[in-house]
Amino acid sequence: MKISISGIRGVFSNSDLSLYEIVKFSRLFAQSLVSKGDRCILGRDTRPSSTAIAKIVTASLMQEGVDVYDLSVAPTPMVFRESRRYEGGCIVTASHNPLEWNGLKFVLKGRGIFENELQDMLNCSPVKEKEITSNYGKPFQAISNYVNEVVDLTKASGDSTKHIKVGLDPGGGSTCGFVNKLFKNLGYKFYSINDTYGMSSRGTDPTIDSLSDLASLVVANGLDFGFAFDIDGDRLVVVDKNGKKLTPDTTLLLCVASSLNLGMKKFVTSIDTSISIEKFARRYGSASVKFDSSKVGESNVVSKMLGVEADAGGEGSSAGFIMPKFNMCRDGFLACAIISSLDTKMIDECIEFARQYAQIRTKIALPSDQHRKIIEKLIDIFKRDSSEILTIDGVKAILDDDSWALVRPSNTEHAIRVSVESRAYAVQGLHDEIVNKVRTVYDAYK
Repeated sequence: MKISISGIRGVFSNSDLSLYEIVKFSRLFAQSLVSKGDRCILGRDTRPSSTAIAKIVTASLMQEGVDVYDLSVAPTPMVFRESRRYEGGCIVTASHNPLEWNGLKFVLKGRGIFENELQDMLNCSPVKEKEITSNYGKPFQAISNYVNEVVDLTKASGDSTKHIKVGLDPGGGSTCGFVNKLFKNLGYKFYSINDTYGMSSRGTDPTIDSLSDLASLVVANGLDFGFAFDIDGDRLVVVDKNGKKLTPDTTLLLCVASSLNLGMKKFVTSIDTSISIEKFARRYGSASVKFDSSKVGESNVVSKMLGVEADAGGEGSSAGFIMPKFNMCRDGFLACAIISSLDTKMIDECIEFARQYAQIRTKIALPSDQHRKIIEKLIDIFKRDSSEILTIDGVKAILDDDSWALVRPSNTEHAIRVSVESRAYAVQGLHDEIVNKVRTVYDAYK
């Protein structure tokens, strides 16, 4: 089982994510809510175990005096958006993890919990059994206008009357039906596959799946785009008109380009995001466009956005687009909608611009107790050949106008993560060089 600001995740079983753990974490979260209010919005994905877990979560929250407003099957971005009306939110999901996994994602006032809030929750006194009293919470059914709100925002960002055709692949997840409604209300023609809850011809994570069925659908019907979602709908993968998957950084670039059409000027991207996004925004936006960097991780991006009052941004590594005034999470619905609003010329320019650059993201299995030493030594080594060094998350070396390397400790594994970017012809050599430096430093210490 994994416990982090991304949620509680594990294989649903007696030995990992058990019923006991679900009750425990639900009640711990309820305790953190009681001081802020007594209402929680609840949604779930379409995993086989999600219905049962949602019932357990509901009972656990109600036992702590929390009223539960149940959206039933609902995409993660929908729950985040609706949670702004409540004191908290909870989503039964393991996001893109395999089907046998499940978990709980906690939301406070429209955003994911931060590190200090997670620690405060975990440090609460052990939950003790107590008699049911008149303070027992109540269950309610909830509805959402989220899809229509995405439509309204999209119509403000571009030409919603143009003739566009898209392919949709919800992967049997919680976006089934909802994303069809989105494109129907936008007035676009669409084709769907894997659009039945719990039934899909592909895996749970579209970022690693070939998406061959979606690609065939796009090419066979002459569609403009194909959009694939993970089970809870926060991640989006785009297939272009030729049936080719776009890189996650290119997807984020398309979202930022659409944000420029909305007059947005302040952006935050994670430190491992492609430099092409900032370069494109400065070329096609105004001179006042500003970019800030955050640590890797959705919650870290949101925290930085709130701190600098950014308009939009996200994580290039996951194509995670975030527009905080609309939704403080990665929003696959919003991403695919505003990408569709771009005109053909801008879409082609974005894709062509992004193709000048290439990224490689890998990891090296190394003991966690050696991570700090390795990073500290690499700072000195990188300084020799870099124009700038950033240390907000590991060490990032700006090598030239087109190249950078980032080495940071993994928060979830005994591994060092290596990310590099350069012109396409040079990126593999740069990656090999950085990996060699990491291994050389480690060999000197072990």
